[in-house]
Amino acid sequence: MKEKVPKLDTELDNQTYICRECQSGKMVRRFVTYLTWIGDELITVPDFPAWVCDVCGRCEYDGKALNRLSLLLSPNAGRPTNEGRTFRPKLRPSETRTGRSKSK
Repeated sequence: MKEKVPKLDTELDNQTYICRECQSGKMVRRFVTYLTWIGDELITVPDFPAWVCDVCGRCEYDGKALNRLSLLLSPNAGRPTNEGRTFRPKLRPSETRTGRSKSK
């Protein structure tokens, strides 16, 4: 069964822009292997969206995909976000932090 590609991705496939490096080639959306080091480990991500120049070969990785990947590779990925936070209920105007009512 063939997977459906989101409409946004197919629209990006048809877009091109001039290469910043050589100024003569067109940047075309391709899927490449992304390589990065995290500490002593080499991480490879196949089929990573990027823009590649058809003349000089310059490669610019897709910004949205890089943001998503950085969230996945974050050392805090999968951990609760409210760790270390305490719930402090709002006080009524007649109460103080000690729980006693203000005397009038």
